[in-house]
Amino acid sequence: MKHNIKLFLAAGLIGLTASCTDLDVPVESQYTTYPNTEEALEAQLAGIYFQMRDCIGRRYMEAMALSSDEFTSVAYGNNWYDNGAYAHPSLHNFTYEDASIDWMSVLGSGVVKANEVIDNSTDEAKTAMARAMRAYFTFVMMDCWGDVPIVDNSRNDIDIKERQPRADVARWIESELKAIIPLLPTEVGGDNYGKPNKYMAQTLLAKLYINWPVYMANGVENYDAATATNEKLADCVAVCDEIIKSGKFELGPDAYRFKFAPDNTERFNNGTIKDFIYVMPYHTTEATGMQYGRSHNYKDIKNLDPSYYGEKLSNSGGGYIAVTPEFASKFNLKGDERNMMILGNNNCQNDGVVYVYDKETLLPTKQVAFDKEGNALILNKDIKLVEKDFTINVGDNLEGWRQGFRSVKWFVWNSDYRNGRNQSNDVPLMRYADVLLMKAEALVRQNASGNEAQNLFNQIRSYVNAPVIDHNPSLEEIYDERGREFFDENMRRTDMIRFGHFEDEYFPHYKDFPTANFDKTRRVFPIKKEELDLNPKWKQNNGY
Repeated sequence: MKHNIKLFLAAGLIGLTASCTDLDVPVESQYTTYPNTEEALEAQLAGIYFQMRDCIGRRYMEAMALSSDEFTSVAYGNNWYDNGAYAHPSLHNFTYEDASIDWMSVLGSGVVKANEVIDNSTDEAKTAMARAMRAYFTFVMMDCWGDVPIVDNSRNDIDIKERQPRADVARWIESELKAIIPLLPTEVGGDNYGKPNKYMAQTLLAKLYINWPVYMANGVENYDAATATNEKLADCVAVCDEIIKSGKFELGPDAYRFKFAPDNTERFNNGTIKDFIYVMPYHTTEATGMQYGRSHNYKDIKNLDPSYYGEKLSNSGGGYIAVTPEFASKFNLKGDERNMMILGNNNCQNDGVVYVYDKETLLPTKQVAFDKEGNALILNKDIKLVEKDFTINVGDNLEGWRQGFRSVKWFVWNSDYRNGRNQSNDVPLMRYADVLLMKAEALVRQNASGNEAQNLFNQIRSYVNAPVIDHNPSLEEIYDERGREFFDENMRRTDMIRFGHFEDEYFPHYKDFPTANFDKTRRVFPIKKEELDLNPKWKQNNGY
């Protein structure tokens, strides 16, 4: 991340501490009075833009990843069980005290901060950017918790104590986005890197439209992917077309793997990454919180010399998030560069042998990595448990540590990792690739004539050197392709629900696993105990 961005992010430390969901406190008393200057306004906005940095860097990622078929948690004896914070999402057996869903108030606080700017600023463009963030925070809450409050101003003339029906929230988000899109900046990079822009709002609108029947269902458990109809498909295609026709984005020119590297900020600024529409910036010391490596790494990575990242790492790994065998098997296209994101895949051989990667090219070499006892490190794709119990315990020893393939998508450099395991890899929240696949999906769902869906699909395949298809893709092909393309990017849970696969079986979410839950109410998370205590009029989500 470049230094000027670091300085801007530091300004974002100015912020409010109260959550908008603390409804026993009068709304106006939650605010700090800011001086009426451009600098103060920028500081307020920075606090809004980067409100989610910490939870995206860990807890939001854990909730999204572990409740999907991409990843499972593993415990090493009693280590990394943590009262079920990771095992519960993996089994869809959430509780309202799980640490992995302890971030609803972060979103609510972001809404409060945005409302202060919206209600007090006379700068139309800045107000629109704050409204975009308010819509984004509300969208995430709605997607994850269903019914949520619509808090569209900071005054006391609205009742924010009640959660509104999910369908009403979706319609409100749509109206907000349509109103502000003409007012938002069209600059994606430069001083606007990491801030909302026109195309971020349009992409969010497309996401809303492609998931429209999920959000319109009368109860989360009543959505049926096989029978649902989507009245917003034409609108989804239209908004995707606007983004495509802007000419601002493309899949390349950098290879896929570099988009997620520690220097992806510099690559974006140099014009070799053009796929990012909206991004959360990180830096190992100046904008901390991105720690995907810590949870995804091999447990004993500190004792690998060199590690599979091409150098010895200064800190240990937590290693409590492993790739499920079912998801690892999806990386089966010969020549597909994305296969290298799965440590142990080895270009579809699935032999589990761990090779040392070159830290400059981010490609595996022929050098085998060795564990601390000098044995070749071989990961076990089919995860073996000590016993089939609620902890998902693999054992705290060399045999246990090698259970499960690992993600190396968010490549680690020790120059970052030595600083409290913080990484400088910026996390794209919206990418052009998603726009292409959403449009392809909408066309297929419309039964559109012609081969446009095939062409969109093949743009993705050609870019990563995977085999192209000679037909319009089926919905299942699109679903699998989205899994490969957006692996480890916090999108899979939402995709699984839309495509009707959230209740599928995948490790350890099996029908014969004693604590696995298959209730459709698990499509949203429970409201945290603290939120219910603060908001006595709220009721817990069905099924919890």
